[in-house]
Amino acid sequence: MAGIGFREVELWRAEIAWERRADGSILVRQTGALPDYPDRLSDRIAHWAAVAPDRIWMAERGPDGAWQRVSYAELWASIRSIGQRLLELGLGPARPLAILSGNSIAHALMALGAQYAGIPSAAVSTGYSLAGDGFGRLREVAAQTTPGAVFADDTDRYAAALRAVFSDLPHLGLRGAGRRLEWRDLISAGDTTQADAAHRATGPDTVAKFMFTSGTTGTPKAVIQTQRMLCSNMAMVLDCYAYLKDEPPVFVDWAPWSHVAAGNKVFNMAIYNGGTYYIDEGKPTPALIGETLRNLREIAPTLYFNVPTGFEAIANAMKADDALRRNFLSRVKMFFYAGAALAQPVWDSLFESEEREIGERIVMTSGLGMTESSPYGLFVTSPNVKAGDLGLPTPGLELKLVPTDGKLEIRYRGPNITPGYWRGAEATAEAFDDDGFFCTGDAVTWIDPADTHQGLRFDGRIAEDFKLATGTFVSVGPLRGRVIAGGAPYVQDVVVTGLNRKEVGALIFPTPAVRTLCDLAADAPLREVLAHPAVVEKFKSLVTDLSLTATGSANRVTRLLLMAEPPSIDLGEVTDKGSINQRAVLKHRDALVQALYDETPGHGVIKP
Repeated sequence: MAGIGFREVELWRAEIAWERRADGSILVRQTGALPDYPDRLSDRIAHWAAVAPDRIWMAERGPDGAWQRVSYAELWASIRSIGQRLLELGLGPARPLAILSGNSIAHALMALGAQYAGIPSAAVSTGYSLAGDGFGRLREVAAQTTPGAVFADDTDRYAAALRAVFSDLPHLGLRGAGRRLEWRDLISAGDTTQADAAHRATGPDTVAKFMFTSGTTGTPKAVIQTQRMLCSNMAMVLDCYAYLKDEPPVFVDWAPWSHVAAGNKVFNMAIYNGGTYYIDEGKPTPALIGETLRNLREIAPTLYFNVPTGFEAIANAMKADDALRRNFLSRVKMFFYAGAALAQPVWDSLFESEEREIGERIVMTSGLGMTESSPYGLFVTSPNVKAGDLGLPTPGLELKLVPTDGKLEIRYRGPNITPGYWRGAEATAEAFDDDGFFCTGDAVTWIDPADTHQGLRFDGRIAEDFKLATGTFVSVGPLRGRVIAGGAPYVQDVVVTGLNRKEVGALIFPTPAVRTLCDLAADAPLREVLAHPAVVEKFKSLVTDLSLTATGSANRVTRLLLMAEPPSIDLGEVTDKGSINQRAVLKHRDALVQALYDETPGHGVIKP
């Protein structure tokens, strides 16, 4: 539709300075200064408890489906009490609080109560506590942090993990049997003198929490998150999302707080700006997306985050769901996606529903960050964003672009960057260069080299790239995005193959939409679906298109295998946020990679 514009939203306008150095690296920064920020996140809780005590801070559905809400005044009182109780248990920086729980009000209060008293917490991926029976990852996490107590919202649900890894610690929880302290005792301390004194002793360098890397290159590392990191990062966000200064945000979010995007960025955005956070117990999966859609029919967010599969499910639902479309789009100012490339058909479908319902489009944006950057780092400044665009650095963050293996590695330095890994001096030393920049391992390129103010684009993970047997270098990130886009909406994720081979191949993890390509029963095993002639023909056309549109052997995909088994979190093939671990998949599915390249390809190998 010609002439369709974007819903008005005030974002930043960055002025960028850059400098090319003698060693070939490029320094990039904003010319404007980072606005002031508080010493502690709890200072913002105290502020909102004073100026808007009855405003809802967080809500979750109770057993009857009704929303249970906590105000800022209740938040302030509860975290002081919890901080007192945790200090009485002997917790502190050397004996932090471990949290085995999905997102919940109780989880949030425990983490913030610990922070109030200067006690770090560590929210552990539920996959480490519930999946499998060895609890290998959970043991690694516990060994690094040596917790003094563990919180589990339901001690029965986490009973096996509690017995196996935390048997000697106090168990704090809402419900369930076993050795634990009652919730009502945690939030009714009465005298909070000790906690208040501990709070006054905290400051910018106090460790607020530990967040863990995904473990894609080994054991998950405990990334130190200081109060300075959290607060400076929120000042960066507020400078970029300028409209938050005039309107407290409303979030409806499902992403796990064990991951930095939700556990730091979205969680802290609500607190910092006096907003309201509705916990969504749905997920972007066929079994749970219905709960997300239910919530979005009731609660209208002002800013909405999701992964591409979540946006795809919402886009499909909005085509026929008038109530969803009307409420969800009623006041949202911006969408933000992360985790993978957003396929163009999904983008187009969202725009179509927006134009139909409100006569304009919603800005869809993205950026780049990581656990070590709190996470906010880069943000796209143009509404005309394309998949892979990252934008420009936030105020206060310096970038160094370093030539590495024919690419530009992006490195960070700023107040939002971690001082290092907890009890990991060697890993910390390896992570920073001689100028104090954190080495991310991410590669970038300019969107338009002639106009650097357009910003940067993602160019893959340097560690994932490899060479063919011919010596040709394969850039995995862009190629992976190309396969996902070309196979939309049937491709969930891709692992690129070809190390020391003559040709590039791919292992394809399909989306549930692949079932619509054939006439098998809805409950037919996925292996049968993937072997159906109609499905094979569809992916044969994909590999043909990819081969014909390639510019050389480095981006010419010549063969595919469809994966009937999803990536395993136990084996490290996928993180708790759903990101694929290329190395782990290639390691654990080596037999399939060998079959992909057999001289006489076996059943399932798809070629042009």
